[in-house]
Amino acid sequence: MERVTIRPLQASDAGAIERITRLSPEAAHWTSQGYQGLPGWVAENDGEVVGFLFARIAADEMEILNLAVEPAAREHGVGGALLAAALAYGAKAAVTSVFLEVRESNRRARQFYERRGFAVTGRRPRYYHRPEEDALVMAHAQAVAP
Repeated sequence: MERVTIRPLQASDAGAIERITRLSPEAAHWTSQGYQGLPGWVAENDGEVVGFLFARIAADEMEILNLAVEPAAREHGVGGALLAAALAYGAKAAVTSVFLEVRESNRRARQFYERRGFAVTGRRPRYYHRPEEDALVMAHAQAVAP
C-alpha cells in the first residue's frame, strides 16, 4: 500500500463497496440502499477504494455495522484506520460505548477487534444465515468519550 487515506463515504462509492463486499464473503452483505443515511467511511489507496466501514449511532451508543477490506489490501493497516476514524467520529458525537457483532468462526476479525480494545460480551444465537451461525457481541472495553 502506497498511501491510504480515509474519507467520508460518497454516493459515488457504491460500486466500489459492492465490489469489496463480493470479495469479502465474511462481511455482512447489505444492499447499498441499506447504508443510506448512515455514517460511513472509505479507505483509498492511490485513488482506489480498498475498504469501507459503516456504523450507526443511537443515543450514546455506536454500533459498527460492517467493515470490509479487499483481500489485496489486508494486513496493511486499512481496517485499523477505518475503525479509528469511526471511533473518533463517535467520540465527537459523545458516544460512550461501541459494540458490534462478528461471526463466531471469524477468528481473524475477532483478533483484529481484540487488539483494538474490544472484548466478547455476549452471543446472539443463529444470528447469521448462509451458513447459519451464532454472532459474538463485542464491546469496546473503554468508554470512547469522556
